[in-house]
Formats: sequence, structure tokens, C-alpha cells
Amino acid sequence: MKKAVNIMRTTIIWLVALFAISMMIFTIVSVTTFNRNDRSLFGYKMYIVNSDSMAATDFNAGSLIFTKEVDPSTLAAGDIITFMSQDPASFGETVTHKIRSRTIDAEGNPGFITYGTTTGANDETIVTYPYILGKYQSHIGGLGTFFNFLKTTPGYFVCIFTPFVLIILYEGIKFFNLFRRYKNEQMEEVQAEKDKIAAEKEENARMLEELKALKAQLEGANSNSATPTEDAKTDQESSEEKVETTANSDAE
Repeated sequence: MKKAVNIMRTTIIWLVALFAISMMIFTIVSVTTFNRNDRSLFGYKMYIVNSDSMAATDFNAGSLIFTKEVDPSTLAAGDIITFMSQDPASFGETVTHKIRSRTIDAEGNPGFITYGTTTGANDETIVTYPYILGKYQSHIGGLGTFFNFLKTTPGYFVCIFTPFVLIILYEGIKFFNLFRRYKNEQMEEVQAEKDKIAAEKEENARMLEELKALKAQLEGANSNSATPTEDAKTDQESSEEKVETTANSDAE
């Protein structure tokens, strides 16, 4: 059970880390690539739609659209193109609208009449070839809104900063627990060493007592063996005195 919990915890941490790293990469990609006319990724330029001018038929505001550079002469009515607007009201903005028909401007340059499908009204300015950025290929709804959110301060804190802080806190707590476990193991090892030394002292003291008892026992045994010898000497001396006395009496 504990092993399963550890595996789940590690998996969650890796997922959070992967999410945070992915968000950071997405943010970098969105800042350096999205809505940049001079940048492309795998041959596609990506733009975040900011209006609902094409919502009636194709995509809504907040969608991320993909366009690919093409030869303007191959475009036809019904194609959706991304271009640099020359209208006074939106000059320099990137616009993605549908081609209504081919035409030429006042100077005879070939171009297209474009319109937004939501209103159906034609754009005021003819889109000539030099201002066409690419032909619309596909889109992902809502992804542009998400990337716009990533570039905001709340988006940074929610999707990048907070996950990294959580990982750092988790690793900090994990390190603290490991350090505490290490100190506890150290204390246990020190205590075990102390207990071992105390046990050795007790064993040495016991052996010393046993040696003392054995020594006392040996000394007692030696004393007991010496007493009969003295008695024997005394008996011998008494016998000799008796023999001598008897001899003296016979001589008289």
C-alpha cells in the first residue's frame, strides 16, 4: 500500500512538473511565434483571432488559426486569407477574411475583395498581393484565448509559477524528512554503539567477578590441602619422641 502511494505521489509530481514546463514552453512559443508575420513554425504561421467577424461560418474570437504561405495568383473566391489590413480604421492589423472576388486596385495591381462572414459587408480596401500573409488552413477553437491568458500575470502565476512553487515545496519537505530520518538513524546508531559498549562493560565486569570467585576458590582449596600435611608432621614428630623415650628407658 505504501509503495502504491509513493508511486502515485511521484506520478503526480512528474505530471505537475510536465504541466509547468509545457506551459512555459507554450508561453515562449506564443510570444515569439503567434501573431508574428515574420515567424513560422513547421511552415505555418499562427494567429489568435480577436474578433467574431468570421464566427458565422468558420471560427470565433479566441481561436488559434493556422495559415500557410501560397502564391496569391492561385487563390480564388471562397478562400480564406490572412492579410495586413490597409483600411484606415484598422491599418497594420492582421485580418483573416474570406475572398469574395478577384479585382484590381486604382493603380492596376491585382488583388481581392474580402469580407467577414458575420456581417457579409465588404472590406473597404482591396487586398493586393504584397499584403497577403497566407491562406487559412485550420483552427483550434479557444486555444488562442488560453495562450492570451498565459501571457497575462494571473496566467503566469496559475500555470507556471504556482506549479513550480508546489514542486519546490514538495521537494523541500521531502528533503527535510530525509534529513530528519538521517539524523534519527544517526542517533539510533550512536545509541546502539553506547548500548554495545555498556553491554561489553557489563560482560567484562561479570567475567572479572567470575575470575575473582575462581581465584578465591583456588586459594581456599590450597589452604585445605596444606592443613593435613602439618598434622602429619606433628604425628610423625610425636612418634619419633615416643620411640626415643622407649629407647632411653631400655637403656636404663
